[in-house]
Amino acid sequence: MSPAPESGTRPADAPHRGQIAPQRGQIGLRAGRIEVDATPTLLLAGEVHYFRLRRDEWADRLVRARDAGLDTIASYIPWIWHELPDGELDLTGRTCPERDLPAFIDLCDSLGLRFLARPGPFVMAELKNEGIPHRVYREHPDARPTGWDGAAATTEDLDYRHPGFLTEAERWLAAVFEVLAPRQAPSGPVVGVQLDNEVGMLAWVSNTPHLDDLAIGNFLAWLTDRHGPEGAAKLLGDAPGGLAAAVRSGGDSARTLAVHHELGLWARDDFAAYLRHLESFARDQGVSVPLLVNVHGTGGGRGTTFPIGVSQLAPAYRGRDGVLAGSDYYLGELTVQNVADLYLCNAILACVNGPGQPASSLEFEVGTGDYGDNLDGLSSPESGIHKTLITLGQGNRLINYYLLTGGRNPVLESLEEDGIPRIAFTGERHGFAAPIDPEGRSTPAFDALANLLTEVRVHEPILATGRQLTDDLGFGFVADHYLTEYAHPAATDRREQVDDLERHRGFGARDTLGRAIVLGGYHVDAVDLQAIADPESAWAAGTTAPQTPRTIALSTPRTLGAEIQRWLTDHVRNGGNLLLTGLLPDRDHDGTPCTILADAFGLSSAGVRVDRRTDSRPYWPTVTGTGDFLLDADLRVASAQLLHAPADAEVLLREVGSGLPCAVQVRLGAGSLIFVGCDFPASRLDRWRTLFARLGVRPRVRIDADRTGLVTVPVTSEHGNLLITVNVAPYPIEASISVDGHQVQPPTTFPARGHTLLRW
Repeated sequence: MSPAPESGTRPADAPHRGQIAPQRGQIGLRAGRIEVDATPTLLLAGEVHYFRLRRDEWADRLVRARDAGLDTIASYIPWIWHELPDGELDLTGRTCPERDLPAFIDLCDSLGLRFLARPGPFVMAELKNEGIPHRVYREHPDARPTGWDGAAATTEDLDYRHPGFLTEAERWLAAVFEVLAPRQAPSGPVVGVQLDNEVGMLAWVSNTPHLDDLAIGNFLAWLTDRHGPEGAAKLLGDAPGGLAAAVRSGGDSARTLAVHHELGLWARDDFAAYLRHLESFARDQGVSVPLLVNVHGTGGGRGTTFPIGVSQLAPAYRGRDGVLAGSDYYLGELTVQNVADLYLCNAILACVNGPGQPASSLEFEVGTGDYGDNLDGLSSPESGIHKTLITLGQGNRLINYYLLTGGRNPVLESLEEDGIPRIAFTGERHGFAAPIDPEGRSTPAFDALANLLTEVRVHEPILATGRQLTDDLGFGFVADHYLTEYAHPAATDRREQVDDLERHRGFGARDTLGRAIVLGGYHVDAVDLQAIADPESAWAAGTTAPQTPRTIALSTPRTLGAEIQRWLTDHVRNGGNLLLTGLLPDRDHDGTPCTILADAFGLSSAGVRVDRRTDSRPYWPTVTGTGDFLLDADLRVASAQLLHAPADAEVLLREVGSGLPCAVQVRLGAGSLIFVGCDFPASRLDRWRTLFARLGVRPRVRIDADRTGLVTVPVTSEHGNLLITVNVAPYPIEASISVDGHQVQPPTTFPARGHTLLRW
C-alpha cells in the first residue's frame, strides 16, 4: 500500500471551486452535548459515498451539501472496494481515482466540511458480503457461523470473535486509520469514527445465533463463569451429544426458556466484547476522536423493533468515555401511526446512555422513500423535516442524513459469478431515493432539507444545549423484553413467549400506550427499569441512578423479571404511581413463576378473552366503562385480561361477555396502580387523559385543538425556550397551546403536515 499523504495535502487535480476556511476544532462530549472548542454544536451531516461517484463529481456534491446547510460529510469506507484481487489494499487511488480516500477527506476539509468515517469492517449499504471481501470468506470458511441444529447461516454473517476474521479486520482498519489519524480534529476534518455497523443485525433477522464451535465454546465458558459448572450442566441437561448439542437444540422442553434467555444475554456480552476490542484497537492506532456505535432496528416504516438494537448493543457503549450511540431511523412518512415510534425510540436511546453521552442518529432517513426504484412508495419532503425537528428537540446533537446523494456502483476487478459484476447487488445505479439522485438531479426532498437547515441554524444555540421539558411521567423500558432475536424452530414454548413479548411490550398492544402518551400531549423520558431495579447487574454497568418520575407507564407481557416486579411494587408502596397495560406478569424471563407484582395488589388472572374464531363460534371481546369511568359506547378490543380483584379495587372497565373486570385502580401504601388489561383504543384520548389524571399526571403543554394530530416538543436552555409543533395529520388543525399555564401559541391554523418553531 502506498503511504498516506500528510495531513492537509491534496492531489494536484482536486477541484478548488468553493474553497473556504476549514471548520476545525477540538471535539468533546460533555453533559449530553457535542462541543467544538468547548462551544456546544450541532453536527448536521450528509452521507456521500465517494466510491459511488466519479472523482470529478465529488466537488459538486460536497458544495451542494455545504450550501444546503450541512457541516459534515459522512461516508462508509468499503473494505470490498479498497482491497484488490491480490489482497493488497489501495486507499490512495494508485489503481483507481475513486479509491483515493485521502483526497476525498482533504477535499471535504478544503470546502469547510468535517468528515465522519464509517470504515466497518461490515458496512452493509447494499454491498456484496455487507462490504467484506470475498477472499475473507474463502480463506476463513470456519468464520461463517452456524445456528440452530448446526444449520448454516443464510446471511453473509461472520463470527466477530473468530481469530482469522479479527486478524483480517485489524489489517484493514489499521490501513484506514493510517489515513484518518493525521486528519483528526482539531488539526483536521475527521470528527468521528464509527465502529463496525449494525452489529448483531444479521444474526437477528435470520434467527441464526452464532453457534459455531468457537462461539459454543465461548458461550459455555461464559455460562460456567456465570452459574458455575454444576449450574451450567443443570441448565443444559444431559442431551445426547453433550452440551454443545444441547445449546444447538435450544435445550429440552423443561429448560428451553432459560436456555434461550441465557443465549440472548451471552450474545449481548459477546457483541460488547467485540466492539470494545475494536474500540481498544482504534485507540491503540492513534484514533482519538469520538467513536460511534450504530444501533439498528427500525423497519417497515415502524420503530417497534428498534429497542432490539438497543438491547443488543447498549453494553458496548454505555458509559464508555469518548463513545456514543447513533440510531438508524427508517420510518417513511411520519403519521399518527408511527410518530409515537420516533418519539419513544429517541427516549429509549437516551435513557440507556451513560452520564454525559449525547444522543445522535447515524442513519437518518431523508429522500423519497422509493428504495426499490419501483414506485413502491413515496415520502413527502415534509416527512424528513418533521422527523428532524422532533429528534433535535429531544436532544439529539448529531444527525447524519442517509443517503444524501445517489451514485453508481463501480465494477469489481475480481468478478464473481453472481450476475452483477459490481460491488453491490442493486445493479449499476444506487441511492434511487436520495435527495440528490444518481444522475445528480435534486429532488424536492433536497430543497426541503435546505430550507429546514436554515431554520435549524437560527435556533442552534437552543437545540445544541437544550433539554426537553417533561411531565412527571416516565415511559418504562425493559431491555430483556427485547431479547427475542432467537427462537429454535421446534421450541413451541419459546415461540409462544416471543409472540407474547412482541404483542405487549414497549408501546403496548396495538401501540395504544405509546400513542396515548405522544398524541395525548404528554412529554416523557424513558426509564431504564432494569438498571434501576438491579443496579449491580451487568446491564446497569456504566449508569448512574436517575431521578425517577412519580408515575411510571409500562406495557408488559406475562414475562417480567422479579427484580423489576419487586421495584415497581416498592415504588408504589412508597408513594409512586404505576400505569400498567398488557397482561398481569406471572413469570420471570427464564420461565420461573413470578407473581410478585400481582400478589402485592391482590390481583390474579381469571383468564384472557381473545378476538378469534374457533371451530364452534367466533368471540369478539368488548369492554364497557363503570363508575365515573363511563364510556359513551362499548368498545371492541382484541383481547382482555379478566381479573379477580380485591374488594377495595375500583373497577374501571369490564369485559361485557364475562362481566368481569379488565381494568382496575388499586392503592398500595402511599401510591396507586391502574392496570388496564386490554388494548383500550388510543383514539379515546379523553379517557386516557382521565387515567393519567387519576395518577396525578397533567401535561405541562396544553393543546386546545379541534382535531388530533399535533405533536409538540418544548425545549428549554440557557439560550431561551423553543416550542416545536408538528402536524402529522393530513388535515389542518385549529389550536392554541399553553405551557405551564401560559399561552405561548394563540389560536392558529396548523396546515396539514406543517410545522412551527416558536420561541417563548
